[in-house]
Amino acid sequence: MTADLRLAAPAAACWLTAGVLCAAPGQVAAAAGLLWLGSVAAIGIGLVDRWPRRSRSQKGSQLRGRWRAPAPAPGRPGWRALWGTLGVTFAAAALVATVIAATASARLPGEVRSAAERHAIVTGTVTIGTMAAETQSFQGFSGFSSRVRFRGTLTELRLDGRTVPVSVPVVVFAESTASASRALEIGSSVRLTGTVQVAQPGDAAAVLFFGRGPPEAGTGPPWWLGWAGELRHGFSDAASRLPGDGGDLLPGLAIGDTTAVSDELDGEMKTSSLNHLTAVSGANCAVVIASIMLLGGALRLRRGVRIALSLAVLVGFVTLVTPEPSVLRAGVMASVVLLSIGIGRPGGGVPALALVVIVLLAGDPWLSRNYGFALSVLATAGLLVLAGPVTRALSRWMPTGLAALISIPLAAQLACQPVLVLLSPSLPLYGVPANLLAAPAAPLATAVGLLGCLLLPWAPGLAGTLLGAAWLPSAWIAAVARTTAALPGSRLPWPGGAVGLTGIVLVTLLVLILVFRQAGARGARRRTAALALLLASLGAYSGSLIGTGVGRAAAFPDDWQIAACDIGQGDAVVVRDGDRYALIDVGPDPKPLAACLRTLGIDRIDLLVLTHYDMDHIGGIDAVLGRVDTALVGIPENDQDRRLHDRLAEGGALLRQSARGDSGALGGLRWEILWPVRGSPVMQVGNPGSVTIGFDGRGIRSLFLGDLGEEAQDAMSRASRPAALDVVKVAHHGSADQSPELYARLRATVGLIGVGADNGYGHPTDALLDMLSGVGTTAFRTDRQGMLVVAPAAQRGGALTVWTEKVPPRASGSPGEWEPGRARQPARGPVTGPG
Repeated sequence: MTADLRLAAPAAACWLTAGVLCAAPGQVAAAAGLLWLGSVAAIGIGLVDRWPRRSRSQKGSQLRGRWRAPAPAPGRPGWRALWGTLGVTFAAAALVATVIAATASARLPGEVRSAAERHAIVTGTVTIGTMAAETQSFQGFSGFSSRVRFRGTLTELRLDGRTVPVSVPVVVFAESTASASRALEIGSSVRLTGTVQVAQPGDAAAVLFFGRGPPEAGTGPPWWLGWAGELRHGFSDAASRLPGDGGDLLPGLAIGDTTAVSDELDGEMKTSSLNHLTAVSGANCAVVIASIMLLGGALRLRRGVRIALSLAVLVGFVTLVTPEPSVLRAGVMASVVLLSIGIGRPGGGVPALALVVIVLLAGDPWLSRNYGFALSVLATAGLLVLAGPVTRALSRWMPTGLAALISIPLAAQLACQPVLVLLSPSLPLYGVPANLLAAPAAPLATAVGLLGCLLLPWAPGLAGTLLGAAWLPSAWIAAVARTTAALPGSRLPWPGGAVGLTGIVLVTLLVLILVFRQAGARGARRRTAALALLLASLGAYSGSLIGTGVGRAAAFPDDWQIAACDIGQGDAVVVRDGDRYALIDVGPDPKPLAACLRTLGIDRIDLLVLTHYDMDHIGGIDAVLGRVDTALVGIPENDQDRRLHDRLAEGGALLRQSARGDSGALGGLRWEILWPVRGSPVMQVGNPGSVTIGFDGRGIRSLFLGDLGEEAQDAMSRASRPAALDVVKVAHHGSADQSPELYARLRATVGLIGVGADNGYGHPTDALLDMLSGVGTTAFRTDRQGMLVVAPAAQRGGALTVWTEKVPPRASGSPGEWEPGRARQPARGPVTGPG
């Protein structure tokens, strides 16, 4: 059966137009006018083409009353259909362009823009639109416990003594306390004081609001949203009493609430391509509707009643799980299908999906740039268009039932992979097998868990039994995710950005051509030749990317935790846990740092640490501006340093001046500041005041010494008493101003030295290398070995893995130097926190 693609072109044009014009608001009015003209012209040409062309003799015959209209010329009906489709396509694009033009001024009123340009302190009232997400937790900061981020609508702005009603989509970054967090319910309003910043063109939010202090509670959610919040919290509390990963994952499977899912489990779900199970989508809506329709059939309800009841339950379900973009797409598409069945004209899946895309983008054109919306639409399109052909192709080599099971995750993966590459430049090696193993459990966990959630307020005993039954498939899915993520090579590296997108699209097209070719001797030879060409192209493609860092990324340990960037004479070191990243210093130049972050696949920095303000540690700041959640900084020494803080804050970073005792978490890693001492009259700025941070967890203890000299190192050692550890970032690029007592106390397995080739300072010095060698620390240096990557031991008491980019000169003979490639060093026994 051929898919009906007549609405596909209008939907694609609508999506493309919205995506382009949302990012170029100055051109919207002119584009809308041109698109309407194009639509009218195409429809007009189609109408004119309906009239038959008559010769002069035919006209004369008509005058004599003897003329009959000739049959249409062959092929003309096809042209008329083409002009009609073109007119509808232009109209869909013109519609979304008109919506953007009509709403652009309301999204960013003059008062809000003026406040952003003047960096004025404003007070705003925000209606919360999404559940708050905690981004960082800290200890040691006075009056500060955590930081939250949520989306909403700025409804009121108080500026210069007057209050202005507005309706502006915002993303709020604010501090939070336990009492403030309870006020962050969807539909409720909060008051904040802070500054606003205009978001990048094309962002769903028009403004970023940076609150000073926690939000103050305003009005509560309306009744039609309040019940959903109470039910979600009750379900989460009940599920939290279930053991292990199954209890943490169950709310995500049933109602899309992933607040209890740990960063570690979330990363493993993504690695195994199972994270879509915790994002409410068409599958969840299908389970809900199927349950109501089957129940209505058992009760012998008429079709119209069952459809009306299904629509009412669907609205309640969307309210319960919150109307995120993927939920909206699934809910609206399910409603369209139900209504078409109700009026007796059921349509195909592809036309329904295309219509939903047009309707949703006309309502909110900024959805066109939302990754969740894109993945939802592409996955659905992949199932509708590709699942059948893939099943038929695979059934030549395996039973049809097995082919159908494999085709479902494979079709969705093929359709979504171009977008997934943009989010994470890698390919899931075991995604399809993991989905096959999890597929039978997902509907059970969803249906039984949702039923338990709905019964919880009225029949808690029965609801508890149902939650216990739903726990088993939930625990199975979590076990599949953890097992799959632990397999070697679970994520294959792939380039990001436009290069990676182009490459994966071409590869996907070639794979589909190979799969869909008809069988036969000549076809087999062609498929073999095409496969050889594909493999050769991939080899050449991979070889051409070695210079961009993809070749070296292919050799990284999958579980790497520390990466020292090769950025010349300076420091820039990344600490990672899953998809959470900390960056200690930014080197002297933004270009090499940006290249390093691209190689590592890092788009966002959760925690930035600026140890001090020398240019070889802060000069590359432009590479991360606007991409930092939280920045830990030292005491500014002058106005230039303070302007650097302002630039970070304007880019959305929450700044904290750090000192000994401050601590927090980066995913499953715990970090702690060991130096400087808050309130000390000496050694607070410059090299001696370098912010010194230690990390502990996932099998590695590490310490980053900035540019501390010998005197400051000894003072830090006396104040914080660091324990023996695994990795030390050697201070001051390996200068001679070092404390033998500190390095003997640390007894690090690996010493990382960020240093430039031919730096003119003699770094690292022979004295420092001898010192490290004498205490059993193997030195790795970026000038000779390039980027340095460290991964934890596979088992406690095993060996650390160190990957080096370059081959060091054999004749150097520097003490403490290691062989190129992968090296293994024994870890330092049981892991305990520094200090």
